[in-house]
Amino acid sequence: MALIVHKYGGTSVGSPERIRNVAKRLAKWSRAGHQLVVVVSAMSGETNRLIALAKEIQANPDPRELDVVASTGEQVTIGLLAMALKNLGLKAKSYTGPQVHVLTDSAYTKARIIEIDEKKIRSDLQDGVIVVVAGFQGADEFGNITTLGRGGSDTSAVALAAALRADECLIYTDVDGVYTTDPRIVPEARRLHTITFEEMLEMASLGSKVLQIRSVEFAGKYKVPLRVLSSLTDPDMALEEEARSGTLITFEEDTKMEKAVISGIAFSRDEAKITLTRVPDRPGVAYQILGPIAEANIDVDMIVQNISVDGMTDFSFTVHRNEYAKAMDVLNTRVKSHVGAAAIIGDPKICKVSVVGIGMRSHVGIASLTFRTLAEEGINIQMITTSEIKISVVVDDKYMELAVRALHKAFGLENAAA
Repeated sequence: MALIVHKYGGTSVGSPERIRNVAKRLAKWSRAGHQLVVVVSAMSGETNRLIALAKEIQANPDPRELDVVASTGEQVTIGLLAMALKNLGLKAKSYTGPQVHVLTDSAYTKARIIEIDEKKIRSDLQDGVIVVVAGFQGADEFGNITTLGRGGSDTSAVALAAALRADECLIYTDVDGVYTTDPRIVPEARRLHTITFEEMLEMASLGSKVLQIRSVEFAGKYKVPLRVLSSLTDPDMALEEEARSGTLITFEEDTKMEKAVISGIAFSRDEAKITLTRVPDRPGVAYQILGPIAEANIDVDMIVQNISVDGMTDFSFTVHRNEYAKAMDVLNTRVKSHVGAAAIIGDPKICKVSVVGIGMRSHVGIASLTFRTLAEEGINIQMITTSEIKISVVVDDKYMELAVRALHKAFGLENAAA
């Protein structure tokens, strides 16, 4: 008997029929003797609807009250799923995040989990109950409802799996695993049977929408076995077959077969680039630029500072496109005159394309092939960053799909042993 955490996203519970199918799937696992904790998202589209309602009342909703509103979608889903399980003759209880003591900080709309008190869940599991928990939410030390940011149900599931020392965490989605890139852009993309936590972390941070980055961080830190698989398969599929399906996210040392040099091509359309021109090149100038950006709770991704010419330099960085206007306002009102920049130039029509693979550590020529491939397609590179296992470039967003297709073909990913 194993303790398994299941997580079902919005599409997986998007209708009463799909909720009943989830209940059938859970019944199969439960009747095989497994203890189950189930984390669910709001029904597909519901969180967007709730946020839109809040914005009808207040153009820029108060963050605390927005969390109160946005967290209600999951409360509906947990109740419906618990009812569906009871209809199948199973013992089930639903809980909100605060009810199972998911303690977070007070950063409304993007709170971070501090700890989870798992005693209530363990007690229910001992009594044979399937525990259904609302993802995406918790409460701070003052009892205020908080949410974990979009996609936060993945983080809820992995955090619960870590707290409970679960045998495995299964993330059910509307896709059947992690692919070498988005099949909607490259039809030849292949599903990976395994991928390392490091690679998945890079893929998630670079735009892959299969898993939220914080959930991968949690899984890697606490060594939670993680599998991504489809909830749209037949719920009566043989348990052994289902347990081996999808993509297993594992540790590099667990992978004994020869790995492909590159595992995938990730991309993000939601990027914007900002450049401060002719900034005095002096100690502390980077902090003077990015300090106010951090204080405004804006995440910065790629950063490039040009070589100094006559004591002046250009300083560029990227932010999420949704935070572009906010970042420009901070720079124009608090930074430009303070640091003595000549101008602030913004470009919200860029994208990031990345080549990811642990094989980079032991193979040369990855960067040169990447740059040559883009050059042959006439794609200009605006910014470059690298790590041990990834190369990311910023290009004009109109070239994104061309860049992804060209790189996927150049590295032979359609033929990789996936």
